[in-house]
Amino acid sequence: MRKEFLPFTAPAVNENDIAAVSAVLRSGWITNGPVNAEFEQEMCKYTGNTHAVALASATAGMHLLMKVLDIKPGDEIITPSMTWVSIANMIVLAGAKPVFVDVDRDTLLVQPEAVKAAITERTKLIVPVHFAGAALDLDAIKAVAGDIPVLEDAAHAVGTFYKGRHIGQNGMALYSFHAIKNITCGEGGMFITDNAELADLMRRWKFHGIGMDAFDRQNRGRSPQAEVLAPGFKYNLTDMQAALGLSQLRRVDEINAKRRELAALYDEYFQEIPEVLPLVKPQGYDSVHAHHLYVVRVNTPKIDRNTFMAELKKRNIGTGIHFRCAHLQKFYREYFNFAPGMLPATEFNSDRICSLPLFPGMDADDVKDVIEAIKDVLA
Repeated sequence: MRKEFLPFTAPAVNENDIAAVSAVLRSGWITNGPVNAEFEQEMCKYTGNTHAVALASATAGMHLLMKVLDIKPGDEIITPSMTWVSIANMIVLAGAKPVFVDVDRDTLLVQPEAVKAAITERTKLIVPVHFAGAALDLDAIKAVAGDIPVLEDAAHAVGTFYKGRHIGQNGMALYSFHAIKNITCGEGGMFITDNAELADLMRRWKFHGIGMDAFDRQNRGRSPQAEVLAPGFKYNLTDMQAALGLSQLRRVDEINAKRRELAALYDEYFQEIPEVLPLVKPQGYDSVHAHHLYVVRVNTPKIDRNTFMAELKKRNIGTGIHFRCAHLQKFYREYFNFAPGMLPATEFNSDRICSLPLFPGMDADDVKDVIEAIKDVLA
């Protein structure tokens, strides 16, 4: 058994990252300033899109988008239940209804057929998820969406490619830079789009409804008394956070290559452990997986998922759950009368899903330790 605890994730912070943040602290401008602008520009270059808006979190981005798109009570937004609850929460806070769709049982990705079946005259937005860093079939989803906007939930997907282009390249996408993500700002998010008007509205709403933020006013000759155009929020990213994210973005391909290497080792080992089912990579189109998470399903009468996780912890192996389905959480059960049986594939996975350790600081011996611990638990 391992002597030291292996967490299921850890941020890949190096000395260059620390130096970048220190430089901001010494610069005299620590909040929304030039490093924010550079981070936005570099995200545009990396993803191939044209406009980026740095934010305090991806959740903040979803909140702003509800305002920008003028989502109202009675509107419907299609999204999977197999995701973190922040998207559903923002939908409900806007007064709209989340229309949860099932996912493919083995990839946990939303399928275009499910989206098509859920569309009604009240559908105002579709939010599919690039789950665990795997690419959705974007062309097919956008084809069934027609004129309905599609927001790619790319919280897991910095470094995910679809048919040779980075996801989010055409349209709009929302990224997360939370501490466990492939690149991190500690907390933070980024909205990217090819729509200049949409980007301008997001910028306005993120900073009190003022037309220009502090950095823009100082460097573009705008008056520091710029007027409020609409009552907005305080959702800007600081330059301290942006410096960390920018430094990490410059080596994201290196970070993801290590994740890919570790995931390949897991894949090889799990060929001999039929009781534990890894997710299946999407088929039928070319894609590159960012491997944000390594997710398995505990599918054996020998042991349930929660006991499995507890036993691994006793063996100094950390795990996580990504995610318990949203539609069966207490609020959604009681407020919308959602019930078991609505989404069979989602519920199958919600009861069995488990995230294993995966982060660049690991090596092959760490993966082997996880596998040996799993074999011991199953025995």
